[in-house]
Parts: sequence; structure tokens; C-alpha cells
Amino acid sequence: MKKPARATQPQSAPASAPRVAIAIMAAGKGTRLKSQLPKVLHEVGGKPLLAHVIAAATRVVPPEDVFAIIGHEAGRVRSAVADTKVNFILQSEQRGTGHALMVAGEALSPYDNVIVLSGDAPQITPQTIAALLNFHLDQRAAMTLLSTDLADPTGYGRVIRKSARSAEVKSIVEEKSARPAQKKIHEINAGFYVFSVAQLFSNITKLSTANPHSEYYLTDMASLLRQTGQRVVVWKTENAAEILGANTRAELALIDHHMRLRKCQQLMTTGVTIFYPATCIIDSDVEIAADTVIEPFVQILGQSRIGANCRIRSYSVIRDCEIGDGALIRPGCVMEGSRIGATAILGPYSHLRPGSDIGEGAHVGNFVETKKIKLGKGSKANHLTYLGDSEIGAGVNIGAGTITCNYDGLKKHTTVIEDGAFIGSDTTLVAPVRVGKGAYIGAASCITEDVPEDSLGLSRAQQVVKQGWAKERRTLRK
Repeated sequence: MKKPARATQPQSAPASAPRVAIAIMAAGKGTRLKSQLPKVLHEVGGKPLLAHVIAAATRVVPPEDVFAIIGHEAGRVRSAVADTKVNFILQSEQRGTGHALMVAGEALSPYDNVIVLSGDAPQITPQTIAALLNFHLDQRAAMTLLSTDLADPTGYGRVIRKSARSAEVKSIVEEKSARPAQKKIHEINAGFYVFSVAQLFSNITKLSTANPHSEYYLTDMASLLRQTGQRVVVWKTENAAEILGANTRAELALIDHHMRLRKCQQLMTTGVTIFYPATCIIDSDVEIAADTVIEPFVQILGQSRIGANCRIRSYSVIRDCEIGDGALIRPGCVMEGSRIGATAILGPYSHLRPGSDIGEGAHVGNFVETKKIKLGKGSKANHLTYLGDSEIGAGVNIGAGTITCNYDGLKKHTTVIEDGAFIGSDTTLVAPVRVGKGAYIGAASCITEDVPEDSLGLSRAQQVVKQGWAKERRTLRK
């Protein structure tokens, strides 16, 4: 098997280098998934199937040379991966893989070669794509197939080589047409190809729909090109998992499982401790630095970035968060779209909603909820508190049961608490309001006006004690 010889990162190609495009088949409905969601938008490893394929493709060629061929729920698919900056081609009527390339003919015509990928095979790697392309170029082929060996090849088209040692393809035989001897062949057609654009579009109109589904099959190009004397070859990958598509819910679950275990293995090789990888859900794009410990039953999702020497304890769910070095996330925390500074301590059971910015060494404790706040260095909110739309300085102590009343029914308003302030337990801060530097707020106060620096803010009803009242009430009940 020939090894990749060229870099997989996009580079400015010399003027003499062949122009290469990548076409991704993403138009199908995915009937066997029994879903209203387009097939390529079902998620594994924390993002849509198509997004994984695009990520691999754009490490081989620039995004402007990648074309996603979309059809079913085209607008929804386009929106889901719009940030990838690839091109989209509409296949309004889905009449097979061959038809998809017919529709893409004008867009692909400026290129010398086109790599064809499947939008529902998320485990394909840029290394394999590059190796397939390099082999195609070295062989000066009109068409190159990607193949692999499967222990159980049932259902797949078999690759028939001219001879055991030959790279040339004699034919591709589908399962229904295979003779008993051919069914024993374990080398299957993976459905990934490289074509010479000139040869592809000189012959693609010869494809026939004389088949049970009345569709144009791209696999038929192999025999068409051979009939015109063109070279059709095959390159085999040893990693069979790369080519597996997701056609059923069970296959989705299996691919997701494999991807997540592989992600955990990658992290562990870089120095991350994951106590029980099979219980953890860590998305593909997550980054975790060395010497961080991930306990069982943790979810780390989206674009989360976790620093070194952190500890993420069990049952925490972290999405799109940045966590600084040495932070401790105690059990059961739920966090989204937030930043946690170095050595901060969260939880147990803290809830950080989007826009929370927790400073270095700060503490956010049990059953504390934050939303769109900045909590300064070393500040503490340890118990049963809601902090929303707030700017809180350094060294502030927030007592248990404190609430920032940030919404008046029409607008959100900001609470500002300056450095070193002390907020007594069960305080209600009615925004907009400011508590000055070093000020104290007495427990159980409702603060509706600004409290100046180094002052005491106190707002309580006067306590009344009626001697003997309880005893008299009990007597009356008798």
C-alpha cells in the first residue's frame, strides 16, 4: 500500500500543479434513519456528519475548492455548515451519485481532478484523502477507487482486480450481481473516488438508469472508462472504520462511540487523565491540556478549552467554555458559553449560563446560578445565589441567598459591585444599582439605591416582638 507523500495542509500550489477540487455527496434524505432531519446533519462526536467530512476535506484543499452537493432540506444543510466557507451545489432532484456530479459539472470544469467523498462517512481522515489523491496522480489514472477489507463484506460492492498484485480494477460487482466466488472477496468499494475531470465529464453522459432504482450510479464509471481504454485503479486503506457510513440509528451510535473513545485515547496520549473513558462524552473539537483529570460521567462539549492541572469531577456538563489552569469543577456543574479563570473553584451544582466570566481564584458554590456576569479575582459566591447581568469586582463576598433583580419585565439592567464589597445573606439588589468599593450590605436587605464606597447599606422593616402572643394563641385554640 502506497504511503501519503504530500502534505495534507492547504498550500499555495505551483502554477504547474494540477488543480484539485473535492465534491462531497450530501443530498440524500437518509430514509432508514426515519427522521425529519437531513441525513448529513445527524450528529456524531458532537457535530453533524457533514461537518466532520468538510473538516477533513479542508485540510487537503482550501475551502474554496470544496463543493458540498446538497438536495434534501438544502437550506437547512447550508445553514448548519455555513461557517465552513465551502461552496454549495444544489441537486434539486436526487437521481443518484452519477447525477450529482452531472449537476456539479460546470463548477468542477476548471479543475484537473476531483475527489469525491461521502457526506455521511465522518471518520475519513485528511491523510487518507491525500494518499488517495497522490496514488491517483502517480498512477496517471482516469479514476481511482478507495477500498478496504471487511470481515463481513455483505451488502458492499466487491472490487475485482485484474490480478492479485495489480492496482488496476477489472470491475466492481454489486452484492446482488455477485457470483458465489465473488461474494467471498473481502475487498469492497468504499464509495470514495478521484477522477480526472476531463475523462469524467467526457463519459458521464453515457451513464444509464437501467437499474432497479432508475438512478445514475457513479460506480458504473469504472466500466465506462475501461471500455474507452482509460486507466482505473484502486488504493486500499487499512483502517476500515474510515469508510463506514451512518445509514441507521444503530450505525450512528456505533460511529459516535468509536469517535469518542478515539478522542479520549488521543487526549490521554497528550497527558490527560480520564478515569473511565467509556462513560465520558467529549466532543471532537474539545481541547484539554496535560495533567488535567476527568472523572467518570463528565460531558465536555462544543468548542470547550480546558487548561492544565484542572480537575473536572463527575456529572459535570461543560459546553463551549474556557477553563484556566488549575481550576476545580466539583460534581454536577452545568456550564455553557462561559470563561473560568485559573485556580477558580466551582460547585458542586453550580449553573453558569452564557456570558459568565469567573475570575482567577474565584469561588462559585453550590446551587449558585450566574448569567452574563463578570466575577472578579478572588471573589466568592458560595451558596444558593442568583447573579445575572452583573459586574462584580475583586475580593467581593456574596452571601447566601443573594439575588440580583436584573429584569423589570421589559429590559435587563446591570448591578455593579465594586472591589472588596461585602453582600450580606439574603440580599436583594434591584438593578440598576451600584455598591461601592469596600461597602457593606446588611443581611436581608432590599437595595434599590446606590451604596457609596465604604458605607453600610441596610434596608429592613423594623422588628416587632409581642411578648406572650404565641402562648395566648395556643390557649385560644383549646
